[in-house]
Amino acid sequence: MLAKINNFEIDLSKPIDISIPLTNTDENPIAWYIEKPSIEPVIFGDWIGKVSEGKSSTNFNNIFFNPHGHGTHTECLGHITNDFYSINQSLKQFFFFAKLITVEPEKFGEDFVITKEQVQKALSASTPLSMTKLEAIIIRTLPNQLEKKSRKYSNTNPPYLSEDAAIFIRESEIQHLLIDLPSVDREHDEGKLLAHKAFWNVKDTHNLNPDARFNATITEMIYVSDEIEDGNYILNLQIASFENDASPSKPILYKI
Repeated sequence: MLAKINNFEIDLSKPIDISIPLTNTDENPIAWYIEKPSIEPVIFGDWIGKVSEGKSSTNFNNIFFNPHGHGTHTECLGHITNDFYSINQSLKQFFFFAKLITVEPEKFGEDFVITKEQVQKALSASTPLSMTKLEAIIIRTLPNQLEKKSRKYSNTNPPYLSEDAAIFIRESEIQHLLIDLPSVDREHDEGKLLAHKAFWNVKDTHNLNPDARFNATITEMIYVSDEIEDGNYILNLQIASFENDASPSKPILYKI
């Protein structure tokens, strides 16, 4: 099934899923010091909401999870603000022109950091989308082991995005940032959240400046396999309709 967006043709029958499924197994990735998700049938007395138990005609599960710590998720600036803002209200469009880049974070002391220069170089290296404005950037980091889909990130000091890189992405007017790490910021950063604040242009989390980027989003903990080439794509950024700062999400790419 073919579709055209601004004269670019995409094949909707060939989606490229870059999300990580949420499961209740030990294969589920985990960040931020929590346990794995729980998916369990509802129990009322001797009734169990599970067909295989022989006492229910339907499977009827409760799910307990944290969007930030249990897999691919998309968040809005409400993640860091005193006042409440929801991803469901912030993200109103779902198809974007996107560019996938691959970078190997540079070592600085005990940290591995994605720098402004790396992002700038990677963006300029690939073919531009004619006169079309770039709306989203997808960052795949090296090394790109399959283990990313099940990694336990807590207390491992994963790589992160430098403040300058986040400012560069913001100043490039890119609205949506996707990355295969648990956070764009350092795991232990004393609450500074420099990259989050820089990308969303949040100067004071308690008194939000009017030019903060209310419609911009950050998607973390994606997985982009090696078979997917760097370059230009159409991104379909799918979320659940949670009135929360973040939602589990399912970003899908389509080749142009």
